[in-house]
Amino acid sequence: MKYFSWIAFLLGFLLYKGTCVRVTYNGDQVLKVTPMTSQQAQYLQELSIKWRLDLWKPDTVHEIHAGGDVHVHVPSSHLRQMEENLVQQNIPFKITIEDVQKLIDRSSVNRQSTGPITLESYDYTKYHPMDVIYNWMDLIKDKYSDVVTQHYLGHTHEQRPIYYFKVGWPSEKTKKVILMDCGIHAREWIAVAYCQWFMREILERRKSDPLINKLLRQVDFYVIPVLNVDGYIYTWTTERLWRKNRSPQNGGTCFGVDLNRNFDAHWCSVGADTFCDSIVFCGPSAASELETKALVKLFILVKSNMLMYLTIHNFGKLILLPYGYKTNQSENHNEMETVANRAIEKMKELHDNEYVVGSTSVILYYTSGTSADWAAEQKIKFAYTYELRDDGEFGFELPADQIKPTCEETLTSMLSMFDYINEKYLEPLDVGGGAVVIGSLWTNTLLSLFICVYYAFSH
Repeated sequence: MKYFSWIAFLLGFLLYKGTCVRVTYNGDQVLKVTPMTSQQAQYLQELSIKWRLDLWKPDTVHEIHAGGDVHVHVPSSHLRQMEENLVQQNIPFKITIEDVQKLIDRSSVNRQSTGPITLESYDYTKYHPMDVIYNWMDLIKDKYSDVVTQHYLGHTHEQRPIYYFKVGWPSEKTKKVILMDCGIHAREWIAVAYCQWFMREILERRKSDPLINKLLRQVDFYVIPVLNVDGYIYTWTTERLWRKNRSPQNGGTCFGVDLNRNFDAHWCSVGADTFCDSIVFCGPSAASELETKALVKLFILVKSNMLMYLTIHNFGKLILLPYGYKTNQSENHNEMETVANRAIEKMKELHDNEYVVGSTSVILYYTSGTSADWAAEQKIKFAYTYELRDDGEFGFELPADQIKPTCEETLTSMLSMFDYINEKYLEPLDVGGGAVVIGSLWTNTLLSLFICVYYAFSH
């Protein structure tokens, strides 16, 4: 009997840890619900708490309010009752995702078919698991060693390395810094895909594109392709819609901290939870997590030269400005807004896709402990949070066929921002790059003029 008890305990432990059974979402749906009155909003809050529903937007029940759209993932076991309750309460809703699992299956790669990769064959229009991304990182650093170095950022709770790229032409001069991270939230695969797309584009165009060439001579890009490595792997192996990291909490009774609620920017004051099983659990203390500590350490190292911080998320089609914990505008709000508005105009020209710009607390919802707010409090001039496609039709399950247009329009918007930086904050003549070219042109012109004058007077 004791033997069977140990087996039962072991099976239960493994199941709880998520190492044996992959979570499936067969028959689950995502509903877009719009409570029209405060009573309806309160009812939806109570229902979400009672059934522990997975809110996709907003992140917390406290942000459910009258007139605001709520995107909620409803398990098949509660679906009929949920819809009946909404009808009884006259709360408008529509189904945005008919079957969550079918949508997941469309985006996942058959891992058995993935063999050795090369940069020539690497498919940037598909989502890739972490082992493939690690291999891709090695290939990038080897092929582009003239302009790229790979560095160890830190490690995760499960002892996996977190790496970042430093991208820029070597220079003896002090260079400005643009820092970008992707994959803070594990389930936001399009963010990870974008960081890879970004790396490819700036590296392949490093010599042919005048703007990128000049940027790389005066700016060092620090790019973290996947910050939340444990969480990202967990979404591939066990639970596709996992959001947090995988650190054990409360004596191992629950797992994970929302890394984008863990920074020391009015930590856990609003839009976050102290309950460890919440998807927006802020952690036991500010910057408690290894991933947060690692990013902060790098941040402080380059802070004196940092001009821009970019953190990539989805979904919502937004470019968010600080702050999330208050409606007060940041010190550089007007300039940030001008730059972002110009950027979204370029996005619209490319794929006719409408993005919105504004402070997080004003156009999205209240949050605290976010990386962009912390960056703004560190006096970084430009601190943006991108919420990529879409606006709710697919949510966190953006199909792979949308990777290309999403990345194209996002890169276009960033190049617009970089062009502004070039105009306002970089040297007009880039020594070793544009200045050499321009200087050579002037030299040749003056030499030709001198020859002509000499020839005219001597004859």
